[in-house]
Amino acid sequence: MTDQHSPASDADLPVRQVFEGEFVNATQPQMRPSRWQRFMNTWGRSPRVPLWAKDRVHAAQAAKDLAVMVLRSPFRFLGAVARGLVVAVRWWRSWVTVRDYREAAEQSEKLADKFTDIRALTLFRWKVTGAVTATVPTLGLVGWLLYGSRALWVAGTVAAVALAVLGRRKDGSPGRRAVLAGPRTLTWTMDPQVLVDAFRDAKLIGKDETLRLVHRATREGEGWAVTVDLPATRKAVDIVKNRDALASALAVDEIQLSVERVRGNGGHAGRVALWVADEDPYSAPPIRTPLLAVERWDVWRPVPFGTDARGRRIDLPMVWTSMLIGAIPRQGKTMAERLAAAGLILDPHVRVYVADFKNGKDWKAAEQVAHRFMAGDDSEYVLRFVDWLVELVADVQARYRRMQDLDDLTCPESKVTPTMSRDVALGMPITALIVDEVQIPLEDRTPVEVQGKKLTAGEYVGELLMWLAKKAPAAGVILVLATQRPDGKTIPSGLRAVLGSRFALRVMDWRDSNIILGEQMNTRGYDSSRLLPSHKGVGILRPDGETQAGTDVLALTVRTFYMPNEDWREICAQGRALREQEGTLSGHAAGQDAPPVLDQAAVAKAIGSAPTATRAEHTEETGLPEPLASVVDYLADDLDTGGRGFVPTAELVAVLGMESTAFGLDMAKYGCSPKRDRVPTDDGVRQVRGYVVADIRAAAERLRDAAVIDLEMIDNGDR
Repeated sequence: MTDQHSPASDADLPVRQVFEGEFVNATQPQMRPSRWQRFMNTWGRSPRVPLWAKDRVHAAQAAKDLAVMVLRSPFRFLGAVARGLVVAVRWWRSWVTVRDYREAAEQSEKLADKFTDIRALTLFRWKVTGAVTATVPTLGLVGWLLYGSRALWVAGTVAAVALAVLGRRKDGSPGRRAVLAGPRTLTWTMDPQVLVDAFRDAKLIGKDETLRLVHRATREGEGWAVTVDLPATRKAVDIVKNRDALASALAVDEIQLSVERVRGNGGHAGRVALWVADEDPYSAPPIRTPLLAVERWDVWRPVPFGTDARGRRIDLPMVWTSMLIGAIPRQGKTMAERLAAAGLILDPHVRVYVADFKNGKDWKAAEQVAHRFMAGDDSEYVLRFVDWLVELVADVQARYRRMQDLDDLTCPESKVTPTMSRDVALGMPITALIVDEVQIPLEDRTPVEVQGKKLTAGEYVGELLMWLAKKAPAAGVILVLATQRPDGKTIPSGLRAVLGSRFALRVMDWRDSNIILGEQMNTRGYDSSRLLPSHKGVGILRPDGETQAGTDVLALTVRTFYMPNEDWREICAQGRALREQEGTLSGHAAGQDAPPVLDQAAVAKAIGSAPTATRAEHTEETGLPEPLASVVDYLADDLDTGGRGFVPTAELVAVLGMESTAFGLDMAKYGCSPKRDRVPTDDGVRQVRGYVVADIRAAAERLRDAAVIDLEMIDNGDR
């Protein structure tokens, strides 16, 4: 970056170029460590090596503590001897008075019967005391006569050491200074019993329950893996949900612990696979995308997306699904979206639409391969984006009509096949719509008119995207949406519900994580708000399809591959060369960026926007107050068809983005009181608070009828 000085005068301040982009750790992969480095790494990680032997700071502190201990040791020794002497005198007094025997007789209520025995035993112990008192000086005198003063010094030293040991300060003794024990370390790999104790300490199994070892602890990658069976009354989902408690019991960071339920033929509801990393698996330098080493890619193969904690490559299926990526700024969201798009670009038969509402330089290189491309955040770009969506809806409709005329050999189902997508005559190439900062068009308030009904551009974009996410994937149209504002108001719930693949990088709280990954995912142990700020590009992936971690995996933590701008430009240049070679370069990249031919009426009829506008208009006319109007709009289909009888309060609060207490007070004003009911979840049936849909319908009809009566009274009064 160079300075651009103004030629006016030397006193002018320099003007520097301003670049926009997302910061991602650009550390290059390190070379294979030497033997000495491996030894030092092992030495530093070993729990058996004390801290003072690992670090100079701890070694210096240990030397200071040793010096202080040496200086204080004479005084501490004398204090221990004095305490020992007091303890010895107290013990002798208790012994010579036969206190133990007397207390036993008192407890058995036979003190009077044992009085004679107690007196005799007391007299005997006094005689023993006298004999010892006379014997010890005599032995000392004999030793002094035979060996001189040396014998007295030896005897005195032995007696002093014995008294010091007797008078040492034990735990719980008065005046003892609190001393912290050493750090807890992971030791279960050496002793399976410690693993059982960890499960008990985390309260995941009972004190009388144990684990059954399915596969012994073995090295797998940079960590240890073990598979266990839980007791018959325990479920694996509870272990996944309480992963942080188990990590604490194992004395590791929760990011180092991977807990998965073993499913399929080799698993059951109580079988758990554990993997514990030696250190933070995401602290190593990032790995560059393997797509740099390939000349072209087949979009029907999953795209290399990243690696999990064990270092296994995770590929992302792209065909027949759609994807939502969400995160707060500067967590690697755009890079994750570009990784998903890289495999699409390297297939010359894929048609790419790129809408960059960030208006930065991140997607500039894709302009040379994109069929449609734009970069901007003004309303004019949103309206152009609406035209794109209308074009795609019409294209999907046309594809389904053409499928009806194809034989079963060419089109076995109502889905695009690899052969169909590469047949130029059929005109059904895999088409990807890639949108960065999708919250901008969804929040745009520019008025648009659809079939005589007025909507905002954001509402119309939401309806078009929802229709495409529902019907377009089977026709070969893929949606890849990214947002840095994952909240219920920005991304409509109906749109989120039909996006198959989800990837949540770090967000602010569990609500935002649930909006991206799905409801109650945090209660299942998947919460991207717990990711560390230093973990750039690390997120929770909820795939729609098979991954290397297993077909039935619900979600997994993934670190995306690293693809800086120079690699991205190289991939886009390779994609353009492949399209020129295959003759598939089209649209904007081929200099043919003509406006799309639109059939607004057919599209509006297909997505049903006119009835939606009618409902909104009817709601405004009848005057339904908020938040009841939003609840009615959200439950529109359920109110009409009676598909649901009960809706949880947490779901409504999350969708509307309201505070639960205020929401409950507002709903109570309109005659809707919350009730408790049982709802099915992945963890079983749970009792939650919510609203009966029939009560909401009755309240809406009551308010509408009252509004209609008021309008009629006003009309009669006017007449």
